[in-house]
Amino acid sequence: MIVTMGIHIATAGVADFHRVLTDHPRYWGERDLRSLHLLALVQEFGSTCLVARAEDGIRGYVFGFVTPDGTGYVHLIATRDDARGTGLGRRLYTAFAEAAERHGARRLKAITSVENTGSIAFHRSLGFNTKIVDDYDGPGRTMAVFHRDLPLNVSRP
Repeated sequence: MIVTMGIHIATAGVADFHRVLTDHPRYWGERDLRSLHLLALVQEFGSTCLVARAEDGIRGYVFGFVTPDGTGYVHLIATRDDARGTGLGRRLYTAFAEAAERHGARRLKAITSVENTGSIAFHRSLGFNTKIVDDYDGPGRTMAVFHRDLPLNVSRP
């Protein structure tokens, strides 16, 4: 567990997963991404699914896993509306990277839609290389694909 400024980053449990879905708009605004939230990730890859807890609830989370080829894949990362701009996203990514490395990861990967300019800028600020891939998520579904080697040594800009 990582503790800084009253926020504890620890593995996510089933109750955390359900809390995140209940508070979905606080993390994702108008975008309905509930279908991307898979309880199986928390159940099967619990050591790389993390939440940032504070006295007032879950301020952010990252759900990911390590692939057999040594890639730490971030499936979802989000911070609550009142935690944005605090560096929490960087802290969550760092905690995920450390957990992924413990499971043999040598690199990180993530994807997002090409319209998600905030996510693209965030990943680039963490040193990810970005490639735009046509039809990545099916016909007509162009995605931004991020890659970077570990370790993830980043500090707040």
